[in-house]
Amino acid sequence: MAEVIKMPRMSDTMTEGVIVEWHKKVGDKVKPGDLLAEVETDKATMELESYNEGTILYIGVEKGKSVKVEEVIAVIGKEGEDYKAALSDAAATAPQKEAGPQPEKVPPANGTPKAEAPQKNVPAVTAEQLGVTVIRMPLLSDTMTEGRIVQWNKKVGDKVKSDDNLADVETDKATMEVVGYTDGTLLYVGTPEGEAAKVNDVIAIIGKEGTDVSGLVASLSSPRDAQQATGASGREQVPATAATPQQAAITTPEASEDGRIKASPLAKKVAKDKGVDLKLVQGSGDGGRIIKKDIDNYTPVAAKAATAPAAVAVPAFTAAPGTEGYTDISLNQMRKVIARRLSESKFVAPHFYLTMEIVMDNAMAARTQMNEVSPVKISFNDMVVKAAAMALRRHPAVNSSWMNETIRQWHHIHVGIAVAIEDGLIVPVVRFADQKSLSQIAAESKELSGRARNKKLQPNEFSGNTFTISNLGMMDIDEFTAIINPPDSAIMAVGRIKETVVKKGDGFGVSNIMKITLSCDHRSVDGAVGAAFLQTFKKYLENPVTMLV
Repeated sequence: MAEVIKMPRMSDTMTEGVIVEWHKKVGDKVKPGDLLAEVETDKATMELESYNEGTILYIGVEKGKSVKVEEVIAVIGKEGEDYKAALSDAAATAPQKEAGPQPEKVPPANGTPKAEAPQKNVPAVTAEQLGVTVIRMPLLSDTMTEGRIVQWNKKVGDKVKSDDNLADVETDKATMEVVGYTDGTLLYVGTPEGEAAKVNDVIAIIGKEGTDVSGLVASLSSPRDAQQATGASGREQVPATAATPQQAAITTPEASEDGRIKASPLAKKVAKDKGVDLKLVQGSGDGGRIIKKDIDNYTPVAAKAATAPAAVAVPAFTAAPGTEGYTDISLNQMRKVIARRLSESKFVAPHFYLTMEIVMDNAMAARTQMNEVSPVKISFNDMVVKAAAMALRRHPAVNSSWMNETIRQWHHIHVGIAVAIEDGLIVPVVRFADQKSLSQIAAESKELSGRARNKKLQPNEFSGNTFTISNLGMMDIDEFTAIINPPDSAIMAVGRIKETVVKKGDGFGVSNIMKITLSCDHRSVDGAVGAAFLQTFKKYLENPVTMLV
């Protein structure tokens, strides 16, 4: 599916950016980490990196021209793909201009208007006057409204460098690193550890040691002076992290250079943590630039593996005899979004459910034979993914999304696989699943699931699904119903394989039965359509050789 790249907003004062130079042209292949363009903002000239892999299909802004924030500047997708639908979607979802907020006048109890009380005399100090940089909570996904500070890696008074990891921030998808991209001293921390900050809230200020920022903090807290405090002359950073909503990362050219070694700041940070010498790493980014993926894939014997912090165990609660009590567990960002999105799905989309039994005897025998030659172990879930993807190709009405005024039938098949992690649930996506072999699906599923549990997935790896599978069979669940994962029109719930006595010929025998339940959005999928899809799915899974033809 073609992905649009929009001009990102890097500060409250930025309204447009000028394309100084395009480093790619239409038809060029790009990989994550490749430099797409240099963009001049109201603060500096920045680099625009790609987080997508594919071909440049469209460039909407000429070199030297300006473009407003959130407007489309390019489209990346498969070579030869029709990108016009993506452009139309972007135009349809573009934010409308709104009038600025008006001060609210509250009349007294007798209803007679009263003159506004004078505002407190807060000095409107600007960031540039103080020579400091304001760091704000970045927007890391379209669903993110706030981020929780898991840990500050620097404290007030510490010296920081442009590529230092200031803090670990928990979003609704994963825990991300926040890099400030400026040198100086950490002068102010606006959000304590464990607390959340809304997107674009001030979380830190960096500047020269000893600078008094109390006036600036007061100005930023005053609605009338906040714009003036970080106005066009101010210095402000929305810090780059592992990803942005446009699937692109913003870095400064200074932070991309390490002598003669070209590396992104995040790559340098990860290399430092792992003890990897950048001189020994081969960069796969634009012009040989080293990106985070290169560090992750660099595993010489001498390299130090980064050790993830152990999860904090929640002590088991033992009730004292004759006492009552409870424990309130704070919601993390992922749980909040899961609750909101699935509530919207359940109470907006009219669900109906179709349950079917699948005889897995042939599938079990075929799996044993395939695993004798497969380079990676194939699971029953991999076979379910493959069978579902091939059935979706035969029944495109199920591979669709409800768009309010239209039903969108996707031409590609991206199967999401629900993965339970400590903080909730995330859905890594196997893209073009119908075009991949079982061993390819197995390898990709294993890698994605592992990275999901370690919170290492990139946004393009947990988005774009057109159908979802949720499997609880390994937990001895016979059958269950699942809530549709938007924007899909259906989700398949898979139970365990259970030995069942069945009639065979003139007698009885044992067969291995698996129950699956398809939840459908009745606005876009009718009952007969869902049933026909399951019949095709059943034929593939009960006779796996048909999936190999």
